[in-house]
Amino acid sequence: MRIPFQSLGVALAFALLVPAPAALAQQKFITIGTGGVTGVYYAAGGAICRLVNKDRKTHGIRCSVESTGGSVYNINTIRAGELDMGVAQSDWQYHSWKGDSVFKDQGPFKELRAVFSIHPEPFTVLVRKEAGVKTFADLKGKRFNIGNPGSGTRASMEELLGAMGWKTSDFSLASELKADEHGAALCDNKIDGFFYGVGHPSANIQDPTTTCGAKLVSLTGPAVDKLLKGSPYYAKATIAGGLYAGNPDPTQTYGVLATFVSSSKVPAESVYQVVKAVFENFDDFKKLHPAFAHLDPKNMIKDGLSAPLHDGAIKYYKEKGWM
Repeated sequence: MRIPFQSLGVALAFALLVPAPAALAQQKFITIGTGGVTGVYYAAGGAICRLVNKDRKTHGIRCSVESTGGSVYNINTIRAGELDMGVAQSDWQYHSWKGDSVFKDQGPFKELRAVFSIHPEPFTVLVRKEAGVKTFADLKGKRFNIGNPGSGTRASMEELLGAMGWKTSDFSLASELKADEHGAALCDNKIDGFFYGVGHPSANIQDPTTTCGAKLVSLTGPAVDKLLKGSPYYAKATIAGGLYAGNPDPTQTYGVLATFVSSSKVPAESVYQVVKAVFENFDDFKKLHPAFAHLDPKNMIKDGLSAPLHDGAIKYYKEKGWM
């Protein structure tokens, strides 16, 4: 039977457009949820994807990064199956696994899996030098950025306010700016200060200290002591003196760890290849951001991890003799 020339042309064009089943099967995609583009989460996700994509021809995985609202958003979106992996504060990994705090209505996320922890994240309060603020208590009645909904920063701010017996109405303005926006708002005199959980040094803190002489404020006192005593995921932290312009003294505070999380529904081979890419290129990874300089694999596979380790991560750690 003769096939008309036009029909043959259409068939050939269609065959060229549609990849062979084998090619489709070989290519796998992983999306990592991070945070604002000026934060360390975005840098961490980008660093991980670069290392994964370097060997894409070998394992067939294409890694991409998504800028998101932060920890709580990432965990919820992994739970919904719309992200494969993400960065999250260690406290929100804990709360999601337990199904309490902001995750109370959803219940425990039993498919949540830890992969490794990354850098320490001290809670950082930065204020305008003209605001007359020496302690966090001085911010009562001031214009303060409490963080955007969906971020770990916002959820941690609410925990601190609860421990202090404060409400957001105790500020004359409780703004909900994203991390990418609060530095400019501070220097433009739209807010008097902001709260931010971040690894140091951070461009997000460096810019306002350099541009408008912003000052770091310590986070200490009975409310912080109460949080430290009752929460296994919090620890005391110090922001080194001299790290930022005009801030020569150490700043005492508390904080969490940034952690890398996934779901048991994400294939073990995908997580294995991500973990392998990071630790087989660990010296390169540590150079990708100053906050990574002192990372130690022995601590990364246990510190700040509340959910069970992902099977893909366990496979690699056992191969290395770390477990």
